[in-house]
Amino acid sequence: MKGETVEAFDEQFDAMGSRIRIMIGEPTDDGLKDPQEAGREARAFILDFDRRLSRFRPDSELTALNQDPRTEVPASDLLRAAVGAGLLAAQTTDGLVDPTMVDQIELAGYRESRVGMSGVPVPQLLSDIPERRPARPDSGKSWKGFEVDDVEKVIRRPRGLKFDTGGTGKGLAADLVAESLAGYSRFLISCGGDIRIGGRQASRFPYDVQVEHPTSGNRPHLFKLGSGGIATSGINVRAWRNDDGSTAHHLLDPSTGEPCWSGLIGATAIGRTALEAETLAKAALLCGPEGARETLSRYGGLIVHEDNHVEMIGRVNIKLRLPDIPAEKERAAA
Repeated sequence: MKGETVEAFDEQFDAMGSRIRIMIGEPTDDGLKDPQEAGREARAFILDFDRRLSRFRPDSELTALNQDPRTEVPASDLLRAAVGAGLLAAQTTDGLVDPTMVDQIELAGYRESRVGMSGVPVPQLLSDIPERRPARPDSGKSWKGFEVDDVEKVIRRPRGLKFDTGGTGKGLAADLVAESLAGYSRFLISCGGDIRIGGRQASRFPYDVQVEHPTSGNRPHLFKLGSGGIATSGINVRAWRNDDGSTAHHLLDPSTGEPCWSGLIGATAIGRTALEAETLAKAALLCGPEGARETLSRYGGLIVHEDNHVEMIGRVNIKLRLPDIPAEKERAAA
């Protein structure tokens, strides 16, 4: 991540199984909190978000929801917002991004947090996989069984149907933090690479967001962004080898419940919010090359093919091929 100025608050820490970065400039309105205080509050919010909504914590609100035998469950404002965000992603993609595939992702081998666990390099992932095909929504559309009732403050769903906020939670968290920072000169919230940018002067002094190649780890592509969101989805981020020697990753085809091999290994999307960008990036990767071009055409982005070729899509603010990007620069990877 590169900017024209040094921010008043710039901190990185680990949460949500990812690296988090919060950058806040100077306040432009009277009465706003000092950037240091605003940054500490943003950090505390993200840590609390992670604690309350992690699928891997037995004491989280999400775990309690998934284990509750009732069809109507009282839910906090945060849990309702997280479920609502996942349902919005499903509705926007007609179920291609499906937040109800908890049993399927655990059956595929993703039962616990993979923080600190070694992954599988992309070439090994691609060495012995089924035929490439675009993902398709599940014809049963189980996600439509969830209902968020903000009046009664409950969540309704068929008994036994589970929900995973992990796919959209990082984008939602970045967007929620952004709501409190609009009066600052500029800000950037990166939750595992789901990035939200804004502020009064951000259009004048935009951020340079560098995108990591899923195979090489290099960062040869850059987007200049003064507002909105950007997110990257790739099969390299959470990949593993099962006991039987088969390889898998966390992006599932809803029609089969198994890892998707669409012909793409990565996709980056720009959106109006981090949640929208995350949804578009994931949908683009699942769609395969042809579908991704349509998915990303409105706001722009890029896709990475299995042969490592990077294809720019749509109208993007700035795209540069840089010879060497220092390791400390921020990555945009979901």
